[in-house]
Amino acid sequence: MRSLILLLQQVNVEQKIKSAPNGQYQIGVLIGSFIPFIVLVGIAYALYYRAKKKDQKSK
Repeated sequence: MRSLILLLQQVNVEQKIKSAPNGQYQIGVLIGSFIPFIVLVGIAYALYYRAKKKDQKSK
C-alpha cells in the first residue's frame, strides 16, 4: 500500500518547472506538489486530536 502511494506521488517537479511557460505556472506546480503533504498532515493532526480527546474523556 505504501509503495502504491509513493508511486502515485512521485512527480518530477524540477522538470515541470524547467518547461514552464511562465512564472505563474511555476507557482502552481509548487503549490500542487505541496497539497498532498498538507492534506496528510491535516488528517494526521485530526486523528491525533480525536484520540487525545477520547483519552481525556476516559479518565
